[in-house]
Amino acid sequence: MKYLKINVENNADIEVLKNVILQLKGVASAEIIDDENPESELKKAFAKTKEQLKTGDYETLVNDIFDILTKNNPKK
Repeated sequence: MKYLKINVENNADIEVLKNVILQLKGVASAEIIDDENPESELKKAFAKTKEQLKTGDYETLVNDIFDILTKNNPKK
């Protein structure tokens, strides 16, 4: 899978931008990630944990959590 990272200004309406991007052909999903709040990413990873465990997708689960925990935090 390929990803597109878009950095927005502080005053941008992110929800509107997300909806516009979702209208484009070939876009499967769009997710808002706040680099200043890495805990929100961790919460998202744990939210999908239940489904991943049900389907036996342990590798993706471990990789998602490991990526979040080892991600460089620019505030440090």
